Amino acid sequence: MKSMKILRRGLGLGLALAMAIAIVPAITFAQGLRQYYDTTWNYSQANSYYYVNYYYQTVPTQTTYDYHYCIYYPSQTNYIYYYNPSTQAYWGRYEIGSKGDKRYSILAQKDRKKDLKDIPESAFPEPASMPTIPGAKDNVAIQPPPENVPKDKK
Repeated sequence: MKSMKILRRGLGLGLALAMAIAIVPAITFAQGLRQYYDTTWNYSQANSYYYVNYYYQTVPTQTTYDYHYCIYYPSQTNYIYYYNPSTQAYWGRYEIGSKGDKRYSILAQKDRKKDLKDIPESAFPEPASMPTIPGAKDNVAIQPPPENVPKDKK
């Protein structure tokens, strides 16, 4: 009888240990995702553009994600624009197909507008390296957006 209790307790501990071992990598993986993009582009008929969400954490210990929109206009095939829904303004653009340190043009504060049509082409500076994660103090750069943009106009 005593050996049965020990066996059951041992099995219970073994099962708990096995479950903990299985869960730890998942937790570690989730903590490792400081930033990510949706994988599928969605179409906004009202605005005639495609978009994906860019999710990020300003600090690695943050438990929730903030987000911005990455917007692709089929009429402007060279760029993916970043839009901040909190400030309701475009704040920069990524050059599709770019490599190295010449990838991203960040707008000056005075040039950030709600509507892209209100931002003159001349407001976008020469592309430079990817900016840091919005609000981050540790200089971690934004990962480039997915370049699998739709080729068709809806």
